Amino acid sequence: MLERLKKRTAKVGTFGVAHPVYWDQFPGLLDKLMEYHEDFKNIVQENDVEIVDFGMIDTNEKAFDAVEKIKGANVDVLFCNMLTYATSSVFAPIIRALDVPIILVALQPRRQLDCAQANTRQQLENDNICSVPEFTGVAIRMGKKVQDVIIGVLYNDEEARKDINEWCEIAKVLHDLKGARFGLMGHVLEAMYDMHADPTAIAQAFGVHVPLLEVDDVLEVYETVTEEEIKAKSNVILENFDTPVPVSDPLTMQLTEEDLYRAAKTAVTLDKFVEKYNLTGLAYYYNGRSDSLQRDVVSSFIVGNSLLNAEGIPMCGEFDIKTCIAMFIMDRLNIGGSFAEFHPFDFDEDYIMVGHDGPHHIAIADGKPVLRSLKKYHGKPGAGASVEFKIKEGPITMLGITQTFDGRFKFIIGEGISKKGPIPPTGNTNTRGFFEPNSKEFIKKWVMAGPTHHYALGIGHHADTIAKIADVLNIEYEIVKG
Repeated sequence: MLERLKKRTAKVGTFGVAHPVYWDQFPGLLDKLMEYHEDFKNIVQENDVEIVDFGMIDTNEKAFDAVEKIKGANVDVLFCNMLTYATSSVFAPIIRALDVPIILVALQPRRQLDCAQANTRQQLENDNICSVPEFTGVAIRMGKKVQDVIIGVLYNDEEARKDINEWCEIAKVLHDLKGARFGLMGHVLEAMYDMHADPTAIAQAFGVHVPLLEVDDVLEVYETVTEEEIKAKSNVILENFDTPVPVSDPLTMQLTEEDLYRAAKTAVTLDKFVEKYNLTGLAYYYNGRSDSLQRDVVSSFIVGNSLLNAEGIPMCGEFDIKTCIAMFIMDRLNIGGSFAEFHPFDFDEDYIMVGHDGPHHIAIADGKPVLRSLKKYHGKPGAGASVEFKIKEGPITMLGITQTFDGRFKFIIGEGISKKGPIPPTGNTNTRGFFEPNSKEFIKKWVMAGPTHHYALGIGHHADTIAKIADVLNIEYEIVKG
């Protein structure tokens, strides 16, 4: 029932290349190739992105002119449409000058030539692959790289469409990273060495800003919340969550009116806080003095965080800005992005519990998520409403962002399966995660890759897509496989 606060979109550049000598030799060929280019743009347009087309670039002079136009357009990815053979002189100025990911697209109109009836013009209309090696080769000589090559057929080729869609989805991630503001508030949960991160290093690696915020900044907003806003938010919470009676855990109670009120007031506060500071996401942790307003407010973030996650604003506890960015990447890929860690194994059925006591992405819940009142948050101060759900059955992807010995960031990526089955009724999220070749061997390889103990959890298998994002950002990555 919750909608994104901001539509997912991107700005995608396109241009065609060809060899101008052909135009006088084969009248009408240019017009035909541009028809094919329009058909390609229509495929791109299906992915709900803004297209900026730079037309036909068939000479070195046009390439140099196009460079400044492409820079000015601030595109997120750039498709070079290989319409027929083209000399690398039309590509070299572009690949040399730009830092945007460039994808070569070689989609020939015909699946095959009828060799008995074929002619030179037909060959030229389907010569899309001919100069691809020349282009990739000149990119390397320029000290740059082509990000990807899409090869296939222009019409009725689902694999090619899937490849184009993947890069449009990546473009949406890159688009929203530009100018993103991932707030940090409070401090690291004492002794969690893996949570520390340098805001300048974050800014350098991801091209974002990290506003440093105070708990008092939240309290200032908290004091403006009205009873009408609290009532309206309480209704939203009850529409999106179930509130069952407790089962086996003595720490849990059915959601109390007091905890619902606290959660609703803080959720309204967080909405206003995010808007006031123009936040893309927030990572926080704060103990606060016992019985203080600071502790009371910060310990009631969880429900509001989960609502904001569903609206496209990743929020996570324990000051974990690295996982906040991982959650953001998954959200912009439209695959979820819950805050997660590993919980106990089931060695008999060969799975491991995957979840956390913190914010989760309602959009990927299996059924209606649950709210329970907890008498205490284990390992942390405070008590109150907490979120419990399992994610949808099917493929899952995990993205952890860690740092290496030299301080560089590293993506650790894995895939598994979420299967239906009961989870502990503890007011925390858990999902039964199954991994190949077996859960124990997979988890051993995961932990040996040097992750933090948190990661973002999403639905579907998207390891290869996330690896491409890491490659674009020049960040090391490791895909953990069984």
